[in-house]
Parts: sequence; C-alpha cells; structure tokens
Amino acid sequence: MTRRLSNLCWQIGIVLVGLALWQWAWSLKPLAPWAVPDIFDPYFVSRPSEIWRQFLRLSCLHPRPGEWAMPGTTAFAACTTRYENNLWFATYVTLRNTLFGFLTGVSSGVVLGLVLGRSPRAAEIAAPFVTAVNSIPRIALAPIIILAFGIGDASKIATSWIVVVFLVFFNTFEGARSVDPDYVNASRLLGASEWQITRTVIIPSTMAWVFASLTPAVSFALIGVIVGEFIGAEFGIGRLIIESEARGEAAGMMVAVFVLMTVGIVLSAGIQRMQAYLLRWQPRHQAT
Repeated sequence: MTRRLSNLCWQIGIVLVGLALWQWAWSLKPLAPWAVPDIFDPYFVSRPSEIWRQFLRLSCLHPRPGEWAMPGTTAFAACTTRYENNLWFATYVTLRNTLFGFLTGVSSGVVLGLVLGRSPRAAEIAAPFVTAVNSIPRIALAPIIILAFGIGDASKIATSWIVVVFLVFFNTFEGARSVDPDYVNASRLLGASEWQITRTVIIPSTMAWVFASLTPAVSFALIGVIVGEFIGAEFGIGRLIIESEARGEAAGMMVAVFVLMTVGIVLSAGIQRMQAYLLRWQPRHQAT
C-alpha cells in the first residue's frame, strides 16, 4: 500500500509539473530561448487553461462567457441542440462505432484463427491470401470503405473491423497451434469429440493469446474509427478535430485528443479487468 501511494504521488507530481511547464514555458522563451522548444508555441498545442475553457464550451457547460449551463437545464439543452456535434454526442458516436468495430473484429478474428489453427490443410491453402491482404496498410483502405459504405456509421465500423481482425486473428492462430499435443491426445483417449476438445482444451489454452491482442486491438479500433471520421463523417470526435483544424483552433483539437485518451484508458482498463477475471486460474492473476 505504501509503494502504491508513493507511485501515485509521483504520478500526480509528474502531471502537475508537466501542466505547469506547458502553461508557462512559452512565456519564458524571451528570457531563455535555448531552453524552450518551439513545440510549446500555443499556436500548435495551446495552453492547459485555454484547453479547459474550450472543453467547457464544447461540452455545453459554459457555452458563452459568464453563462453556465448544467446538464438537465434549458440552457444546456439549447446548447446541445444548437451545436449538434457537441462533445457529448461526438464522444458517444465515436465510442459506439469503436465498440461495434472492436466486437466484430475480435469475434471474426477469433473464429478465423481457431478454424485455421485447428486445420493445417486449410491454413496452408489460405496462407498466401492472408499474407497478401495483411500486407496492405489497412488505413489505405479507408477511402475505399468510405466510398463503398458512405459517410455514415457503417463505414467507420468497417474501417475499425478491418484494422482489428488481423491483429486478433494472428494471435488466435498462433495460440491454437501452440496448444500442447499431449492435452489433445489425452482428451481423445478419454473419448472427447472434436467439438469438446475445441471447447475444453483449445479455447481455454488460446485465451491468453487472444487477450494479449485485445488491449492493442481496442486502441486500433479507436484509430480506425477516427481515421474514417477524418475522411468523411457527420458526427464524431474525428469530425470535431477536422473542424477545429479548419478554424486553426489548437485548443479544440487538444480537447478532442484528451477525450480520446480518456476513452482509450477506460476501454483498456475494462479489457484488463475482464482478462483478470476470465484468466483467474493463472498464477499471476490469482496473486492480483
């Protein structure tokens, strides 16, 4: 407990020092130009105080100077109606598409990995096709997906899916091939069918490999959605970033970046908690 408290104090201290440098470093550049990098220019990264004010405005909590609007009030409802792609709705749209893309990508990747991992002949036949498709940078397919599915949610989910599916597939495939053959043979000697072997031996043994890919997969799912929103979207965090960039508002872009960072942290934490529960039979999770 003492170690955790010490680590937390260090982390808070690092954040506070970083925010202080970010806020006031550029003001010190005339005094020590050699010590302040140009990246601290507020034109590029704004300042924490301005980012906070922009967050309050985009989230309709402080729509106008001197006016506060709490959720549930008439002023808040009027602001969210006036700014249809407000921060709350944009976050909801991006998060919804991310979850759909993540779930479809993970489920299809796991199924495909198990099928090819359990069938060496099918894996040999599919190998050149999988390699060919995997060699294509997935982000390069985003414009084609937008062209095929339009600028609605379907294109964002498809972009997220195509980024996630191969990441999960390769881990599942290797996990299915790495199962100890003695376990499989012992199950056959006990009279287990192929489905029972897959359900009780292959899948549990592969779960560690699958979960190893889920934390990066959820980040890639979010990246796929944002890239799709950059190319064409009516709503979403990516659309907010593009609009702020067009107006030259660094604070608005940084608000969107911090929201994406928060969403990514929450999703990754959820994946880790689920991993700890489903793999609780492993010694390291038992200790946790």
